[in-house]
Amino acid sequence: MRPIRRGDRGPAVREICSILAGLDLLTARPGDSDEFETVTEHAVRTFQQLRGLSVDGQVGAETWRALDAARWRLGARTLYQAIPDPLVGEDVHTLQERMLEMGYDVGRADGVYGARTARAVAQFQREVGVTSDGACGPHTMNALRRLGRKVIGGRPQWLRESDAFQQSGPDLVGKMIIIDPGHGGPDAGFVVPDGTLRWSEAELAYDLAARLEGRLAAAGMRVHLTRGPAPTAQLTDLARAHLANELGGDLFISLHIDGHANPEADGVATYHYGTDNGVTSTVGERLAGLVQREIVMRTGLRDCQTHAKTWELLRLTRMPAVRVETGYLTSAKDRERLTNPLFRDQVVEAIVAAVQRMYYPVDQDVPTGSIDVRELRAMVAAGARA
Repeated sequence: MRPIRRGDRGPAVREICSILAGLDLLTARPGDSDEFETVTEHAVRTFQQLRGLSVDGQVGAETWRALDAARWRLGARTLYQAIPDPLVGEDVHTLQERMLEMGYDVGRADGVYGARTARAVAQFQREVGVTSDGACGPHTMNALRRLGRKVIGGRPQWLRESDAFQQSGPDLVGKMIIIDPGHGGPDAGFVVPDGTLRWSEAELAYDLAARLEGRLAAAGMRVHLTRGPAPTAQLTDLARAHLANELGGDLFISLHIDGHANPEADGVATYHYGTDNGVTSTVGERLAGLVQREIVMRTGLRDCQTHAKTWELLRLTRMPAVRVETGYLTSAKDRERLTNPLFRDQVVEAIVAAVQRMYYPVDQDVPTGSIDVRELRAMVAAGARA
């Protein structure tokens, strides 16, 4: 969908204003007002900031889905597992958070009423003597209101993630990683002319992904890419997350190159799932920090730090996931580096080192920049000969 922005009119704008008013982000206006005004843009920016989305003041597909989900409050409707189109909403997210606080395993609180959430609700219903149908209706809501938290000292889904990594051991052999080259097909991302050449984010991201695939495979990992070099159709973030979940990866890394209207903007930033109120993927946050520090140390790119976001690509993947913005294509300084294959090798080796450090116990971690990626390949080769 084309983003809805300031100056637009129509029923969709009226619906957006209605939702924002219901969230107390916009003063209610007369029903015949259907223009996307400056005050509406400000309310959209506030909503995006609160929800950990990209803040641009426009209502694109992801912001619209987040707005549509935000209209629902827990108890306003009966929740159940619907196939093939699951119920999605803020009420589902609130229920999942409540269940997690009580010690029930719904996985990640992603706002989607899937099979795992239905099973957790059914387990809760059995334990409190309510009909165990996996649906959250009035009787289940009454039982939820009566009971308090069971779990303290940490969110259990993040504890499970951390425990799974601690139990899997430091060896990369056999572990599966999903590498996601950003954009592709009709969506080239940022495109910058450079003399007689033309550099696109999609092409550079795929080159980074292909190099990373080779090095991680040489280290013994099973590697899958979400797209090829020249897909015919655009792959949405929802589709990428679904593919990663279908493949059942242990880690997910999405590769992008940034861009900005200001040509002075430069540097690398890494994103993980999380919100401003402290809800975060512990393992994803650690992976983001390792990737960020290794790239900065090995390449000298400006450190734009790590950030928590609720982008669908990070929220809906069932494994720890990060998105890496490896420099700015619109920066002459970064572009000169990014278009150098040797520099792209440095970026890739930094990510390989970060992935290896992910599987070390925290108390056995090594200093940033100290892992020689060539030694990882040599160890795998020696093991194969033995």
